[in-house]
Amino acid sequence: MDAQVTAVNEPARAEATREGKYLTFSLAGEEYGIGILKVREIIGMMTVTPVPQTPEFVKGVINLRGKVIPVIDLRLRFGLDATAYTERTCIIVAEIHSESSAVPMGIVVDAVSEVLNIRGADIENTPTFGVKLNTDFILGMAKTGGGVKILLDIDKVLGAFQLTIH
Repeated sequence: MDAQVTAVNEPARAEATREGKYLTFSLAGEEYGIGILKVREIIGMMTVTPVPQTPEFVKGVINLRGKVIPVIDLRLRFGLDATAYTERTCIIVAEIHSESSAVPMGIVVDAVSEVLNIRGADIENTPTFGVKLNTDFILGMAKTGGGVKILLDIDKVLGAFQLTIH
């Protein structure tokens, strides 16, 4: 009997853990979101110091009020085409968690859109695409105003990279 109760409550628990406020942003014409509690600040583009022998998506590091923060270009991280930065391009400074620590990291996005309060009932699981794709970094798909926003687990998007920078 307890196994049945657990099985019934599982979807409700997953729904509740994804519900909340998300900072939404655009990237190559698509809308994405990350949990607002992960966001430390949003800054305009600034000079990024390149770091030799890093992957192409690693733009380098910035000095933000005396703290050196790695910066990655999310377009390149996702395998999208690079584009020239505009006045709307900005860096989202997010706190990335690993097993042992929390590290601030800058994420270059095309433009920040808004903060949305997304209900758990409006978030669907990532669809299966009929082939073996790694979509572990996607929390879910949020249905908003006739469109869909892809909600990211930013720890998983940047997790493998973060382990190599320590």
